[in-house]
Amino acid sequence: MKPDASDPLRPSDHVDGDAGAIAQPRLGFVGWLRWGWRQLTSMRTAIILLLVLAIAAIPGSIFPQRMADPNGVTQWERNNPDLFPILDALDLFDVYLSPWFSAIYLLLFTSLVGCVIPRIKHHVKALRAKPPRTPARLSRLEDHREAVRTIDEADAEAEASRTIDVAHKQLGALGYRVQRYDANGRSGRTYSVSAERGYWRETGNLLFHLALVGVLITVGVGGSFAYTGQRVVVEGQTFVNTLLDYESMNRGRFVSDDALSPYAMTLDSFDVTYQEYGSAASGQAGDFSANVTVRENGETREGSVRVNHPLPIAGDKIYLLGNGYAPTITVRNADGDVVYSNSVPFLPQDNNLTSLGVIKVTDGMPEQLGIAAFFYPTAAKLETGAYASAYGDLAAPLLTLDVYEGDLGIDDGTPRSVYVLDTEELTKLTGRTTDVESIELQPGETADLPGGRGTITFEDESPAAATDYSESVKRFVSLQIHHDESAVWVLVFALLALAGLMLALFVPRRRMWVKAVVAGGEVRLEYAGLARGEDPTLAAAVDDLATGHARLLDAPPSPQPRK
Repeated sequence: MKPDASDPLRPSDHVDGDAGAIAQPRLGFVGWLRWGWRQLTSMRTAIILLLVLAIAAIPGSIFPQRMADPNGVTQWERNNPDLFPILDALDLFDVYLSPWFSAIYLLLFTSLVGCVIPRIKHHVKALRAKPPRTPARLSRLEDHREAVRTIDEADAEAEASRTIDVAHKQLGALGYRVQRYDANGRSGRTYSVSAERGYWRETGNLLFHLALVGVLITVGVGGSFAYTGQRVVVEGQTFVNTLLDYESMNRGRFVSDDALSPYAMTLDSFDVTYQEYGSAASGQAGDFSANVTVRENGETREGSVRVNHPLPIAGDKIYLLGNGYAPTITVRNADGDVVYSNSVPFLPQDNNLTSLGVIKVTDGMPEQLGIAAFFYPTAAKLETGAYASAYGDLAAPLLTLDVYEGDLGIDDGTPRSVYVLDTEELTKLTGRTTDVESIELQPGETADLPGGRGTITFEDESPAAATDYSESVKRFVSLQIHHDESAVWVLVFALLALAGLMLALFVPRRRMWVKAVVAGGEVRLEYAGLARGEDPTLAAAVDDLATGHARLLDAPPSPQPRK
């Protein structure tokens, strides 16, 4: 039934009334902006954005990132050629530089700033304010205690005032902000003290959020002045800290070409220990150590780069990312001239360092040669006839090579990875699908290339007096050079955030009151407490306050110093 509009007990805009008669106020453009700003700067929105930022960072730990692992991105593209363009278009390989991640980052920053600033103003105002007046009926509070002291009626007023003076000092000694309130009530004159503490809780909360803002600013600004580069160094080689000597480099927008500190680093040796062959943990590596010689500002010093122990040089930190073997290969043409000689890093394929390498001979031969090779530190033949490495150390090293001939595709200006051999336009000369078996070499051996094209030698790097293979093959290390001066400030703000969180979690916010009411020859004492939020220790605190107060009242007065 439609309500009667003339009914005096039912307003015209009642929910049961005519919906068309209800007029909502128009917000307008400014009103909508104000509403949007209030939604963005609410603590709920800040928490949601922080959660969204954490979720958005997950792809950065799942997919290799160009800034930290460009070789991993190349490998991922090679393994997933169909899916890679789609994920790359979504910036999943540059998560932390993507527009969508930056948008979340900036929204979180704005939300935190807009949320924290008003709370700081309110907190400062609260710190300056006096504790609230003592409630008229403390007995209504859950944590309430009473005590009665009998005294001569003539001394009741003085005794009541004295009890509050004692409570005032007691609460002050416990770290409370205190304020004395005396008044005349219906039941007689009352004396009371109001105390409050726990403002460190809100201070810690604000400190936590300000520290988060500091982390956001430091990471955002510091990233513009940071750079990260990768370099593979073989034993005996020297790395010079210049842009030309990096294999890959990602730098912030404000890092200039001359921002790199001048120094050089030579890899003298690479030490690694393995569990003994045949033991339960056979093949597992122990400690890794890349021993280097650093030359900086005319001075020379020695150092080492180990896993989780970066080497600091001129503000840079050198990290050890990986390692492997770098067999030295020499190729001669039919006339005996050396057309290729180099220590080639072979990429490990398993825990026992079965490694894959690529050799490209571009000049000195009738046609360009491409060689796909496998290196086995401890070669073991499987039932299928294929080889595999049974141990990571050099116990029985073997090199197998498949030779290709043709155009390597490096003369047309197209960038080619040194670790990848495109065999689509090449003719296979040895190995499967040919009449010539793959070439097999041990350190120091030489084999003929098919068709009289020349020879290939697996050089033995060990000293002439050596009786084993322990030094026959050079090692290489994959290094990451990282420069970020903001890391210290990120740590400082992170510690401040942790300190603020501890204060916010463990400092209780509470108010305490002590009231003395004079009634004839009695002084009725009331103790009460009120917590802001959960405080399981409040009841015990009120009991301790009442017990301590009674003990102080009964204690003899302290002697006054003589003047």
